[in-house]
Amino acid sequence: MGIAAKIVRSSRIVCSKRSITFVFCVYVCDNVRMISSQRQHLILSRLRTRGAVRITALSKELNVSAMTVRRDIAELSDRGLLKRVHGGAVTTNTLLSEPLFSVKSQMDIGLKDAIARLAVDYVSPGDVIAIGGGTTAYVFAQHLLESRRASGITILTNSIPVAELVQALESKDVEVIVTGGVITRSNSLVGPIADKVVASLRVNTVFLGTHSVSLPRGFLMPNSLEAATDMALMDIADRTIILTDHTKWSCTSLSLFARFDQVDTVITDDGLDAESQLRTRELVKDLVLAPASEDAESFATAAGAGAAGVAGAGVAGAAGAGASASGVLGDDAYGDDAADFAAGE
Repeated sequence: MGIAAKIVRSSRIVCSKRSITFVFCVYVCDNVRMISSQRQHLILSRLRTRGAVRITALSKELNVSAMTVRRDIAELSDRGLLKRVHGGAVTTNTLLSEPLFSVKSQMDIGLKDAIARLAVDYVSPGDVIAIGGGTTAYVFAQHLLESRRASGITILTNSIPVAELVQALESKDVEVIVTGGVITRSNSLVGPIADKVVASLRVNTVFLGTHSVSLPRGFLMPNSLEAATDMALMDIADRTIILTDHTKWSCTSLSLFARFDQVDTVITDDGLDAESQLRTRELVKDLVLAPASEDAESFATAAGAGAAGVAGAGVAGAAGAGASASGVLGDDAYGDDAADFAAGE
């Protein structure tokens, strides 16, 4: 074979290899795009059913790195299909939707933990307090029941997970009263039954979470019935304390349940930006900033699993417990001192 023929043959082989390599690269790239599309479809599907998703959970479910999930979320956010939050994403339709308790309990664990630890200082042994629904209030209840300040306290709550926390205590030094009512996605009991029971009682302090903070309007919930029950709890309290992390200042919801001038103290984390801090201080009596944990992600699995464990609890007996509540802590129980527990506004 001549030299010229060998050169031509070699060139054909090289070209053939390059063609195969090119085709293989095109196939791989197309396959990667297809997988990315499938991942994003699954993320949106989870959002539709849960209202929120967490990066660590998606990373395990999809068997990809957290970085890959963040890129998918960023792309979906750029297309306006979801909203990015610390550690995950939420649906863009936040006015009426609310994530399940089991989902929310795994989000921003470090922030909730810092806020809850600070809030415990606002309770004294023997107090009569109310704790609302939501995961931040649940984390607060966890820390409170682990402290000496819980000695001899009575807790009125419309939160099933909080009620189960108290019932699980070995010590019977803490009494719990459940309002009864209709259950929500956040495992809270709301509606006319809950409101009627609440109105017959008195408490020193009420601790409430919130779905969003609107400047200068106040505090909002996506569920109008839950907003009404929170208002009822505020009406029977001498002091109202809102527990919420800084991400809630960037959210919005449907129903206003409290104006800033109706709240005594707002406890949040120091991740709140300077401008929001300034504007909030001008509106509320007291704004307290808890030092947030730098390693919030490390708490997600352990603390989140504990909160999610009570998420699916039933409501059997809740209405009965609430119905008997007026006989335990009604106005008559305070005698002439009932005036000391004026409705807080």
